[in-house]
Amino acid sequence: MFVSFCMKLMALGAFYADQAYDHPMTLASHGAPPAALSPDTAQTLEWLENGKTCHAVWHSERAAPLPKRVVLADDTLSADSAYRLACAGTGMLWRGDFQNARLLLQALARRADTPKRVSRKKAAQLSAGVALETAEKPGQRFHLHRQAQSQRARTLGMLLIQLTPDRQIKLRRAPDWHEAMAQAWGPANELSSVASLRELLGLVGAHEWRLKGVEVPALGAPPRNRIHPHYGVFSPVRGEYVNLVAQADLPSTELAFDIGVGSGVLSAVLAKRGVKHIVATDQDPRALACAKENLERLGFLSQVQLQQTDLFPSGRAPLVVCNPPWLPARASAPIERAIYDENSQMLQGFLASLAAHLSPHGQGWLILSDLAEHLGLRSRQDLQQWIEAAGLVVLGRTDMQAVHRKAADETDPLHAARAAEITSLWRLGAASQPLAASRQGAPA
Repeated sequence: MFVSFCMKLMALGAFYADQAYDHPMTLASHGAPPAALSPDTAQTLEWLENGKTCHAVWHSERAAPLPKRVVLADDTLSADSAYRLACAGTGMLWRGDFQNARLLLQALARRADTPKRVSRKKAAQLSAGVALETAEKPGQRFHLHRQAQSQRARTLGMLLIQLTPDRQIKLRRAPDWHEAMAQAWGPANELSSVASLRELLGLVGAHEWRLKGVEVPALGAPPRNRIHPHYGVFSPVRGEYVNLVAQADLPSTELAFDIGVGSGVLSAVLAKRGVKHIVATDQDPRALACAKENLERLGFLSQVQLQQTDLFPSGRAPLVVCNPPWLPARASAPIERAIYDENSQMLQGFLASLAAHLSPHGQGWLILSDLAEHLGLRSRQDLQQWIEAAGLVVLGRTDMQAVHRKAADETDPLHAARAAEITSLWRLGAASQPLAASRQGAPA
């Protein structure tokens, strides 16, 4: 029933890495993380074991709903039976060998990813129907893709692991992950809890990323050029937006605002380029803690003032930098607010208030991918109208082709959009001030 035991080693980073590459955004989430578990706020999972009703706190950072029902499962459960239970919304609380649970999860993933067999006639009808819907509704292909991803996540999230109050896993050959859980969830409490194995693997993958860090060439030569992302703060695996900020001509080196500091990578780049003082903001405590740790490790914390606030700090600056979430869609969980900006609220909020926070002849740098345009989620005309309505003008634009593995993956349902994706640094100024004489690129 199971694949070779050595394949378990591939699972550690695979789940988290796939999430990061699926997400075009590396900024930290712009909302507070879920509240700490407590008897008053937590959902409770219930199951029968040894003739008794048992309870534990349901822990899901992705705000996944409780399984419809819970059954006990062990090494005798076949992958086919487990998949049928998962598809029916039945949680399987694992009582067997822990490493076998990991292998079972891989087997479930293969079944979830196997195309369902349909007749040629039915396939043609479905294809025609999807093509018609996609043509009639911009963004339909993207929304169908998200629905499929959501269904896959729900199915694979049905394999459950119980944690003791001190976050130990009392299963044969279970690892000690309490340090990774403490970093992600904070201190343990007196409550037993249950989480999906898939989410725990993502948490551990994030912990490994935090330990190893991500090399950022714009920060100089190794080893002092790494950003160490925290759980819930997406890693700067996409280098285009960092390189754009590293290469653009600075209007001033006296002061800059970094709106949505995330991991701190853009503040670090600005500090390395000689900006004397940077005020960096974010609403997420995880992001601020992550940025502080990275800036301190890199030796730039003395140049950066971190503030927990919505968008702008008080005052004006000659340079204001913002890299908002790139896709205008609803986040299905708090941790996804780094990726999705429903109705482009953050983007529009940044543009609407930018002029009021620019010094005379100052520049706002908006770093934005056009992936949403290729997906039919937002038009270039929308963006230009918001810029004009905010009393801003485009001083210039620098473009960079997206470089990541999804852009070259022709099997990806969104391959055409990803392959055409361009990341741009828009240099914006207040319409009431004279236009800058030099331009980087031509606005279009």
